[in-house]
Amino acid sequence: MNEPTILELLTSFGGNLVSCLVLVLGIYHRTSKRRDYVFSFVLVSTAVFLLCHLLVDVKIDMAFALGLFAIFGIIRYRTDAIPIREMTYLFILIALSVLNALAQGSAGWEIIAGANVAVWSLTFILDQLWTIRHIATKVVIYDRVDLLSEGRRDELIKDLEKRTGVQITRIEIGKVDLLRDTAVIKVHFDGDAQPGHFEGQSNP
Repeated sequence: MNEPTILELLTSFGGNLVSCLVLVLGIYHRTSKRRDYVFSFVLVSTAVFLLCHLLVDVKIDMAFALGLFAIFGIIRYRTDAIPIREMTYLFILIALSVLNALAQGSAGWEIIAGANVAVWSLTFILDQLWTIRHIATKVVIYDRVDLLSEGRRDELIKDLEKRTGVQITRIEIGKVDLLRDTAVIKVHFDGDAQPGHFEGQSNP
């Protein structure tokens, strides 16, 4: 395979960047309104594309190749665990970047562009047009057992919303410890409408 010229590299790079921006800005950001992952998505896509495109003719032994993919597999960004939706977008971007970088030798531009459009379309349909809401859950250790009594459910929900910062759709009351005056409560809320709150545990 001939070494890519500067023009070919820039053309391929531009095509991959457009594909990345369509997914990240055109689909992901329109729904989530989160900017923190946009930075990471664009740079990861760019890095993977350049890595694959420029090393396409380099012979890499199996250990190095497995180690490279292991690095992508264990990425957790130590400060916060990446939510499933963002991990899915990250995987899609990596897959498209590899496709755009390596498929040029065996497939024409029409096929590569068609594959990108197919991924965009399916992602758009599932993420924005398919109106299935994501109900997320927080498990809280609650210290006001007096609000668990009959007839005080509305007051209980308002207090939980104030403490957790989410608009609650329903709750489930679990184990009640009368010795410590605490109760385990599962708080369910619309994860799509409140993307800043992820599943996990929180103590009010």
